[in-house]
Amino acid sequence: MTLAPPAPSGVWRPYIDEPLLTPAVVDGPDALTAPDLDRLRRYLAALVSARRGPVHTAVAFNAVYFGYDLDGQGYGGSPLDPDAFPVVTLGECIPAIPVGAMVRIATGSQPLYAEVVYKEGRHPATGPLGDVPEWISGAPAGAERDGTAPGPDDAPVRRELLVPDVHAFGDALSLTDAQLGRLRLQQRWIDRNGHVVVNARYPSPGTAGQDALTAYTDYLLHEARAQLLSPAVPVSLVDLVATNDDALLHGALVRMLRTIASVLNSCEQLRCWGSYALPRSALAATWQDDGPLGRGDMSRLATSLQLAGQAAGPRRRGMPATTTVHTAIGPWLTTVTGAAPLLSGVDYAAAICRANLAVADVVRGESKDGLFANGTRVCLDDAFEGGGVWRSRRPGAEETTADPLIPSGLGWRAASQPPAPRPVRTAPATGPEPRSTAPTDQPSPAPVDAPLGATGPAQPELLRVSDSEVVWRLPLRLAHVMDGFLPLRPLIADELRGALHRDDTRVRLELDHEGGEIEESQRVQDTVPELSGEPGRLSGIDWPLTFFPGIELLLQWPRGGRVVRATTMLLETPVIVDGDEIRHRYSKEILTRESTPGSTRDTDSPAGLGERDLVMRAVRRCGLLTVDGHALLDRSALPLTVYGQPPAARQATALEAAVDELIAAARLYPVVGSRDHDGRPRYPARPDEPAIPLIGYAPVVIPAQRAAPAATDPGHRWHPAPKPHQVHGFLRRLSPGATPSNAQRAAYQQHCRKLGKADGWDLPSGYTFVTEHTRAR
Repeated sequence: MTLAPPAPSGVWRPYIDEPLLTPAVVDGPDALTAPDLDRLRRYLAALVSARRGPVHTAVAFNAVYFGYDLDGQGYGGSPLDPDAFPVVTLGECIPAIPVGAMVRIATGSQPLYAEVVYKEGRHPATGPLGDVPEWISGAPAGAERDGTAPGPDDAPVRRELLVPDVHAFGDALSLTDAQLGRLRLQQRWIDRNGHVVVNARYPSPGTAGQDALTAYTDYLLHEARAQLLSPAVPVSLVDLVATNDDALLHGALVRMLRTIASVLNSCEQLRCWGSYALPRSALAATWQDDGPLGRGDMSRLATSLQLAGQAAGPRRRGMPATTTVHTAIGPWLTTVTGAAPLLSGVDYAAAICRANLAVADVVRGESKDGLFANGTRVCLDDAFEGGGVWRSRRPGAEETTADPLIPSGLGWRAASQPPAPRPVRTAPATGPEPRSTAPTDQPSPAPVDAPLGATGPAQPELLRVSDSEVVWRLPLRLAHVMDGFLPLRPLIADELRGALHRDDTRVRLELDHEGGEIEESQRVQDTVPELSGEPGRLSGIDWPLTFFPGIELLLQWPRGGRVVRATTMLLETPVIVDGDEIRHRYSKEILTRESTPGSTRDTDSPAGLGERDLVMRAVRRCGLLTVDGHALLDRSALPLTVYGQPPAARQATALEAAVDELIAAARLYPVVGSRDHDGRPRYPARPDEPAIPLIGYAPVVIPAQRAAPAATDPGHRWHPAPKPHQVHGFLRRLSPGATPSNAQRAAYQQHCRKLGKADGWDLPSGYTFVTEHTRAR
């Protein structure tokens, strides 16, 4: 068994040092202090160097959250319960397992504990040199050769290869090399390479099309919930977020994964392929190695992709034949003489990432947007199937593609042109892995199977109609606040016409803004009913300054009366949305649409805005709205949306630069949609429609953290006090022979109760508990 090298000096040690994760990690990389960012970056760089295979963002999260010891114990020193891990069995049909899941591999005797560090689609139909049938490349889960895709109510099944790291839990929970060798020879529980091929069953086509980080977030909050919320982790997510609300926990997990992905990409010692990170030194060693899968084979792979599209058949009347070849990296690597020992265990995943990066570097450096001098266009077509499928087409000059490294799924689209006999509703056809060489660290928008356009926000919702009252819920709009009116439902407007007397035409509005500031004169107001229009409304309202576009009002009208009562509703936990604290229930859609740059209570105009604000305003105002507050806009329509007419060249260049800056700052994100037969953009992308780039806005929602009041010391007024740093309670490993005090046992039980364990838990053997405290930095 290969022993891990000792951890570098100064690198975080789980259950000995303070937790590596802090609330700032939830807020994003920009919120991290320089010392915290340096601690996290050094640990992640050391983690990638210590583990033999590439480190996926989900695996990196596991390491910092569950405590991966770089001195050789892995997760073996953490108080995780491996017997609670889900069981996977070679060749069986099982619920889909994401990368990052900790599993038990059935062996018939002693369980084999492992962490899934890599996975790919494993369709058996491959040619002699890794070429795959056209329809496989980019096909959604459950698709069939005849172009049929699963319907929206189907539970698709996809054949997948899982690469487990069977040494992730240290020697104590690992089998010996001899035992693993016997299992490989038997090929009953793992195959001869130490991998597990399963038929993965997904609840729906939408879940099968999720990116890897979204899939892992959902998995942690559901299947692995007990593991995620265990009090035995170095620091609990509930402590970091200060809430146990599922929606906020989900958002926090997404942002934590996004932060870790950003830090991995910022490490100078690392290179990333999608969400997988590996040391630059490993890539350099590949190009210096003359053996199998070394310099010669990587050059041959890149050359073979350029030559794969060469016309081999007869030409007709002097016209060049069109040839398209799809090459899967995994099957191609198996054809290399002498490569078999280098493609077992986690080494297979490392070889896949190195090969894809080698091809990507050649495409970037030696082609123009994927078009090589010999007329062949090479682009990544599928990032998931077979370790990555590259498409070679000749002649390729007539094709126009965006980024050749963004999977386009052209193979499946070409093969499924005839309409499927069943209605198709799929996620983008790139499989569950990210679409580019940069991690997909933005949360996926909720699928909306409709053309993109300026879809309006949510409408008022009627809650109750009885003989005595009408109750409805209404999100306040920017126009309501600016013009001082409240729209009425037609039912109420009709009945008010009969209830109002000629000498008493006023309707009283009573406002109740619990927990919010409101002037006394605003609590009860006489309004002017305007009932002749459609719909009717109450005018002359002085809305409180704390009422923002999107705040929800619970409205009640006693039938036959002349009073309307409006009440705001407090959130269980206040949140900060794009930097603004919100304490009351609100509509995500309206907040996205109407709290854009240039929109205030006094004006709603783009005049005077810079290019970045103009882009944000256009995406949020004119993009398709989803129920979770995302907005998606056709990128090609952006200039016309901003300026209302074709812009000058200087303006168009400035807009493109602004889009790139906003994407780099994670304020916007790229995603792939499609264009329907009427020319309208659509998301998710449909396999029978051409792919187009979209840009999306996602609101950044984090729980509001109350800052502790700063203490002042007149004797040191010229020297600012160090910023206080909150350290949450955490487990610490004891020295041999040491025992915790009764006070520490009681503190840990109280800590467990706070995290939702009603009876509390006893301290794990060999650990003590460090109570929550504040330190100055």
